[in-house]
Amino acid sequence: MKAFFCFLLGVAAGFAGHWYLYQPKSTDAVADAKEKVRGAATSLGRSLQGSFDGERIKDELARTGKVIREKAKKAGEAIADAAANARITAVVKAKLVQDSGLAAFNIGVDTTDGVVTLSGHVASADEIAKAMALTLETDGVYKVVSTLQVKP
Repeated sequence: MKAFFCFLLGVAAGFAGHWYLYQPKSTDAVADAKEKVRGAATSLGRSLQGSFDGERIKDELARTGKVIREKAKKAGEAIADAAANARITAVVKAKLVQDSGLAAFNIGVDTTDGVVTLSGHVASADEIAKAMALTLETDGVYKVVSTLQVKP
């Protein structure tokens, strides 16, 4: 019995030593992954910044009557069930309500298979840009169609 106890104690000490020696390497891997994600997010933010310019939105709205922005991911990656659509609609509506610069109660939100349609009216093209940017940042959204009208 004494030998078995010593054996278990030795196994426990071995596991503890192994964990102690290899722990710093996994911490370095996590730090590297954080840096890669931070860099990718920064570059994505820079690339999206130009597509939500108020002047571009005004021009596109004048030409076509609606504004569409899409994420780079394929449409097939969006979850197509009703629960996901309801969740996306609720999250987008909550984001619009939280932003004090938007009249969120004048903006309707409809979601179908990862495509979010914003309708209603706002005070400026900049508000359209802000609403579209907030919507496109939501998980599960790959395309935003805006039929928002500017009514000062």
